[in-house]
Amino acid sequence: MSADTLTLALSKGRIFDETLPLLRAAGIEVLEDPETSRKLILPTNRPDVRVVLVRATDVPTYVEYGGADLGVCGKDTLIEHQAVAGGPGHVGLYQPLDLGIARCRMSVAVRADFDYASAVRQGARLRVATKYVAVARDFFAGKGVHVDLIKLYGSMELAPLTGLADAIVDLVSTGNTLKANQLVEVERIMDISARLVVRPVALKLKRVRIQPILDAFAQAVGTRAQP
Repeated sequence: MSADTLTLALSKGRIFDETLPLLRAAGIEVLEDPETSRKLILPTNRPDVRVVLVRATDVPTYVEYGGADLGVCGKDTLIEHQAVAGGPGHVGLYQPLDLGIARCRMSVAVRADFDYASAVRQGARLRVATKYVAVARDFFAGKGVHVDLIKLYGSMELAPLTGLADAIVDLVSTGNTLKANQLVEVERIMDISARLVVRPVALKLKRVRIQPILDAFAQAVGTRAQP
């Protein structure tokens, strides 16, 4: 990566789509559609700014280790990354801004016929399937509930339906997927939105070009939040 180039890490889908208006506010237009282009590095209208397309879970890693200068990823991804990378004392990323985009929530869900409240009240040991092991572990530990965590990477709704798990911890947006699979949301763990993350070294060495982007993002987020 050229020292003169700013690289922004994004994942395809909702985060990419909802980041575009913020980029426009900073005077940056992505010149190719990630859904039709085969490229993993997309040019912008600025020769010194490019976008790299990575998996959502890889955004913090690319930023922390210098594959990108800044990126956008969900709070859920950051929590899990921090847990693996070194815990609460880890300082590999600067998180200057909650962008307020890609909003959803992380919740516990079970089969509609499973009496979750009774199981918790009686101190039953629950099997919980999730991609978000760190969040789930902390949440249930805080409640004093004993759980066996089963890490899955997708199709989480299948776990209770097949008897693999009693419950799942997953992201919920509309709740329609849960309903379609006869699952119900029984506890809300936290609200989730996307954060801007910056590599501290990049902020130090490229502040003259990064700071205007941060300022434009912050102004756009602030304007959108006003009634």
